[in-house]
Amino acid sequence: MVERHHVEEIAQVLDGHASGRDGYVDASWRRCVELYGMDPTRSDPAHIVTDTEFRIHRDQADWMIGAARSSLQSLFRQVTGQNYVLLLTDAEGVCVDFFGDDLFVDELRNAGLYLGSNWSEDLAGTCGVGACIFTGEPVTVHQDDHFGNAHTGLSCTAAPIYDSLGQLAAVLDISLLRSPAPKSSQNLAMSLVTAAARRVEMANLMAASRREWVLRFSSSFEFLDVDPEAAVSLDGSGRVIGATRGATRMLSRGKSLIGERIDSLLGLNVDDLPDLMRDRPTEERVVALGDGGAVFGHAIAPQAPRRAHMGAEASEKRALSGFHATLAGSDPTLIRLLTQADRLAPTHVPLLICGESGSGKTKLARAIHMASRRGRFVAIDCAGTHPEEMRDALAGQSGPGTLLLRRIEDLQPDTARVLAGLLDANPDVRPISTTTYAPSDLMAQKIMPSALYFRLSGSALELPPLRERQDLGWLIDRLLRRRRGGEMRLTPSARAELTARNWPGNLRELGNVLDVACAMAETTVIDLPDLPPATQSRAHEQDLEAVLDACNWNMARAARRLGVNRSTVLRRIRREGLRAPD
Repeated sequence: MVERHHVEEIAQVLDGHASGRDGYVDASWRRCVELYGMDPTRSDPAHIVTDTEFRIHRDQADWMIGAARSSLQSLFRQVTGQNYVLLLTDAEGVCVDFFGDDLFVDELRNAGLYLGSNWSEDLAGTCGVGACIFTGEPVTVHQDDHFGNAHTGLSCTAAPIYDSLGQLAAVLDISLLRSPAPKSSQNLAMSLVTAAARRVEMANLMAASRREWVLRFSSSFEFLDVDPEAAVSLDGSGRVIGATRGATRMLSRGKSLIGERIDSLLGLNVDDLPDLMRDRPTEERVVALGDGGAVFGHAIAPQAPRRAHMGAEASEKRALSGFHATLAGSDPTLIRLLTQADRLAPTHVPLLICGESGSGKTKLARAIHMASRRGRFVAIDCAGTHPEEMRDALAGQSGPGTLLLRRIEDLQPDTARVLAGLLDANPDVRPISTTTYAPSDLMAQKIMPSALYFRLSGSALELPPLRERQDLGWLIDRLLRRRRGGEMRLTPSARAELTARNWPGNLRELGNVLDVACAMAETTVIDLPDLPPATQSRAHEQDLEAVLDACNWNMARAARRLGVNRSTVLRRIRREGLRAPD
């Protein structure tokens, strides 16, 4: 039933009258009607993205989910029993992580307070996430602050999460299906969600800055080492290369800190940082601010150089940046590739990422972008993209950025010609392309014009398929920890079955299998009957030696991954003249 008073109040705001609500609510109502063409008399349900769209959003947000998970778990424990639900959305408003009471899951789904819901303002109208994305500030959209009648029972408090370059990366939202009438009843929720967002930003900065100096601040020395308010990361010359939102506000009143010298912002230089480490009493670590004030500082040194006696594999693993370290376990091939990617990330070299469908090409591209500390990230699916769409994607680009071209082999010839010209006209834009073809095939089969090929393939990174990875067990455990709050476990038989499969769909297939297994399991333990049937692929299309290496030359396990009998594996070994490593 349409709430007449609510519709009339929106009409008054459109006529120029103030509603007495927060200014961002009135402004959002006007956008909903004048910009998005929404009708306040409608009660549209929540917008839920498709499963395919959700997987794309979730994969792209993987690094952020990892950084936020601990803070979300801690926040949910604080509000347990109060019927709050927590949503983590990406910068586009799509919910990619969720904590809520299992007793109310159906009701939460119907209200859109669940995975896959899109709370961008142009789809959902005035709401906590949408208003937070638009303003870049923490907001509470309470009950009939919402534009759509379908959501006027909700109370949503949201805080932005910024990456270390100052770009909006996510929104953390805490919502109630039913709440007390006064908006002030959500003041505690605002305090909790802003504190949690600050801790997520801190965790993200620390993960990305293992090899740089980090300087953390707090106005109170009691909390400096355990819960600081702000932080910056510094290169060897003392220039800021990363900052939390709190540091940006504290040191430059909201203007970007990137590239600024620390001695121009504070009463210290890079040589003073060792004096602010933990071997000195916290109350003595005073740092002067530019406005005459002072805070307490805690400096964290770069990770120590690798020890000479460490093995090559361990050395390469230790060398990876925080984002890259989430992409590989102990697989030596992948570690070598990620080490190469880590070294190429800060350069301007165009990259071509090759691999089978679902092997993690887009995830690697985003990790490279984050490690490069470049500005804007634009992703384009090349299939069906017209020249004008390509021009629009780069319109307004100023300064460094990354252009991700998904499935470059599907680019039409006329669009390829336009792309070559756009790359020449935008030298600060670094292209990263993905393809399921080998680099040599793109040229040999004339899939891509040579002029464009050499603009895009400064260096090629070839991701191994999942069946050839030696860290499959680690990867299964890592993906499983992200489901059901990390409470699910595998029986030995279920684990043996998963590690023996050939995974033609790679990471995407593995994620789907674990989703099904978690849904089918009646307890927190996944057993063999809970697993969906394996998908078989053609054995002759697979590199036998690589599969054997991944299985440590266990013939039975290799046969299962290849989908053939053990005797077939033995015959192929003899025919191809393969020998187990000594």
